[in-house]
Amino acid sequence: MAVAIATAFFSLPLAATPFAYISNQLGDSVSIIDTAQGRVVDTVAVQGKPAGVAVSLDGRYCYISTPEAKGFAVLDTQKREIIAKVKVSDGALGIAVSPDGKKIYVADWYDNTVAVVDADGFKIIATVAVGQSPSGLIVSPDNHWLYVANRLDNSVSKVDLATFTVKKTASVGTHPFGLTIDSRGERLYIANVQSDDVTVLETARMQPIATVKVNMLPYATALALNDSRLLVTNQDDGSVSVIDTASFKEIGLIPVGDKPEGISTHTDDRHVYVASWFDGTVSVLDAQTLRVVRTIKTGEGSRAFGQFIAR
Repeated sequence: MAVAIATAFFSLPLAATPFAYISNQLGDSVSIIDTAQGRVVDTVAVQGKPAGVAVSLDGRYCYISTPEAKGFAVLDTQKREIIAKVKVSDGALGIAVSPDGKKIYVADWYDNTVAVVDADGFKIIATVAVGQSPSGLIVSPDNHWLYVANRLDNSVSKVDLATFTVKKTASVGTHPFGLTIDSRGERLYIANVQSDDVTVLETARMQPIATVKVNMLPYATALALNDSRLLVTNQDDGSVSVIDTASFKEIGLIPVGDKPEGISTHTDDRHVYVASWFDGTVSVLDAQTLRVVRTIKTGEGSRAFGQFIAR
């Protein structure tokens, strides 16, 4: 059954299928996966230990944080070339792009700030003070709010993008890192690395509505099947937890590569891609059958922290 599903999926028309951009931190590169063919079709050199990834909604540009280069690189996805290197700060890690593609947000791990960068001229237009060691970033679907996971503060900040000010900060689990938001902008799901759980926040009031236990060192999250399933990478046991978002119960545990980190959902809303650091691979999961349908070799230290497939 899994083979049949994989064959049908990977024979989809090329034009209908997006690309996945996987940062290989130890290899100073980004692997470009053609999701129709299910293989790496190009590898682009990116200096500065690339980590975070954010693909514009139209898929035209991919922004890759480069902590050792103190900023981010801009990948033109049509040319498959780096067209700009932007210096932002010493601790650049988490990165996100606005739904309209006009702004790029870069979290500074050391300065406890988020830089707001104009996507046209790559100039910093604002700097927002948040909590300690900001990591994961996500913009609301309506482009009104930026949510920031503050790892050492055990909190999430809600930033008003009209004024670039923090409107509210909510306590979550221990050492939050990756986070995602549902398609209505109503719920946030935060992976808490040290408490081995996921906090579910109601965004309007920034109040927790559930805490779901997962496996060891959860790192990042992604939603699939019309937001009905949440998938969470567990770094220390090479697995992905699958949570039913109606009952907040874990309904499956999928073995993947060693040290899974970044996770993103394909535009078909069913297949979920997981980058594994130690293996240098990407596992393709079927969120319906809860199985791995393909494993793709990428590069050394595949991290892909962020939204690495255009949605």
